[in-house]
Amino acid sequence: MDRDQTDKDDEASAHERPTLKTLAFMTGLGVTTVSRALKDAPEIGAETRRRVQLVARQIGYRPNRAGVRLRTGKTNVISLVLNTEREIMSFVSDIIYGVSEVIADTPYHLIVTPYSRSQDPLDPIRYLVETGSADGVIISRTQPNDPRARYMLERGIPFATHGRTDMGLIHPYHDFDNYAFAAEAVRHLAGIGRRRLALLTPPVGLTYHGHTVNGFADALSEVGASEVPFNTVSIDHSIEQIRMRTAQLMRRDDRPDGFVSSAAAATLAVVAGIEDAGLKLGRDVDVVSKQSSDLLHLFRRELLVVNENFRLAGSELARSVLGLIGGAAPGSLQSMSLPGEVVAYRG
Repeated sequence: MDRDQTDKDDEASAHERPTLKTLAFMTGLGVTTVSRALKDAPEIGAETRRRVQLVARQIGYRPNRAGVRLRTGKTNVISLVLNTEREIMSFVSDIIYGVSEVIADTPYHLIVTPYSRSQDPLDPIRYLVETGSADGVIISRTQPNDPRARYMLERGIPFATHGRTDMGLIHPYHDFDNYAFAAEAVRHLAGIGRRRLALLTPPVGLTYHGHTVNGFADALSEVGASEVPFNTVSIDHSIEQIRMRTAQLMRRDDRPDGFVSSAAAATLAVVAGIEDAGLKLGRDVDVVSKQSSDLLHLFRRELLVVNENFRLAGSELARSVLGLIGGAAPGSLQSMSLPGEVVAYRG
């Protein structure tokens, strides 16, 4: 064999994926013993299991998913289904991190299944179910009567929703208490003397739109403040649309002196519109906004913020799906995050 061929063979060998046979050779054990050790089989001694698993990590061994599927009917895949045109990047990265953190020490892998505005949100779910591409599914942008949740329930597919439904059906979810967020935001604004308040809502049709609107309205009645309607845009509109509509609103004689915003990116547009109208944040108007990272105060220190932890949401959703796959009762796999206090950095 010439040297060039030897180099090619060595290069191919270096890129070969480690297998059970590789582990067996390196540990001096049989393939069957190695396989059982990786699965924590009780008949294999603890020291043997530890040694095999340590070597597996060191050489980057991963089970062949096609082989696993043939043997067990499972894919070892959790799919996170996202609308790529609607989800904010900080949400995506944080929720992926949270899911990945939980499944890191399990056989499961995360795939992101995207869909766009032009698609029916049910399309990617049908694809995953009909092709058997995932053992569990996580969805967001949950609707009160969500056809995706109903479809998966009817077919016995393990799933969890980021947000609740209102279908009278029990399924795993993790949610942020948007009713409590909106109510606390109104109370805070009223406490610093703001009496005419506007709400930039989540999009109509999603469950947390109703939660947010109800919390806002109930707290207005509680503190005796009034609403300045701002229903021509939602946080799903473009930054420029929100900015323009905010500026128009703030040029009116009956303009609001306080805003509640349901998303950080939309808040940036609201502030731009306020300033386009020649008004000053913190003097003429105050804004309470949700945020998922400590960035808004770098933009304007006068902003009032409430933190929503999407990394925690990802972790809880992953635990819920894994729990359902493992046979836990759906009702035991539901969780809720409560908003913290409104944080001000006026300096």
